[in-house]
Amino acid sequence: MRPLDRKIYLASKSPRRRELLRQIGVEFELLMLRNDTIRGPDVTEDAYEDESPTDYVARVANEKAEFAWNMVHQRRMKIRPVLAADTTVTIDGEILGKPGSQAEAIAMLEKLSGRTHQVLTSVAVHYTDLAEQFTQVSDVRFAKLSPASIKAYCATSEPYDKAGGYGIQGLAALFVEHIEGSHSGIMGLPLYETAKLLRKAGIPLA
Repeated sequence: MRPLDRKIYLASKSPRRRELLRQIGVEFELLMLRNDTIRGPDVTEDAYEDESPTDYVARVANEKAEFAWNMVHQRRMKIRPVLAADTTVTIDGEILGKPGSQAEAIAMLEKLSGRTHQVLTSVAVHYTDLAEQFTQVSDVRFAKLSPASIKAYCATSEPYDKAGGYGIQGLAALFVEHIEGSHSGIMGLPLYETAKLLRKAGIPLA
């Protein structure tokens, strides 16, 4: 079923994802999921015991999309495709989430310094009888970082709302020696794969 208009619902608070959708001409309305409430978050981002990074990021993206799709029906909102995504950073099989303190951010960057890690972004689209998901994986190699550069970066606001404690679109671009994969995926939304999913939901894109 083709949507009655070109808009989608974006179930994400990420400003980077908004910018990336605008880049490819996707109109959207924000559908915000709650993180900090007395009842707890709408969708938990805690990893299960022994859950692989790939399984983790796919599960969280799908759960966000499913919750948002159900919200559309419960609130009797206009029916449109729902897009959700989740990004995680992994090295040596360990999931690096968003650092909760400067000490955690410093420890993450020390772990990534001089090595190659993976950035996984999973995108999920739900609409009528469509429920599809794709996970894009990119390799990112950091230069060897000095303690001073790590400390200076972690004194900014950049690391604290981003998986792995850095954002490639900001100051941390100076840390990156090489990437293999999707630059937009590392930012939080792989545009090629996202466009394919949205086309399946009936959104016309070039």
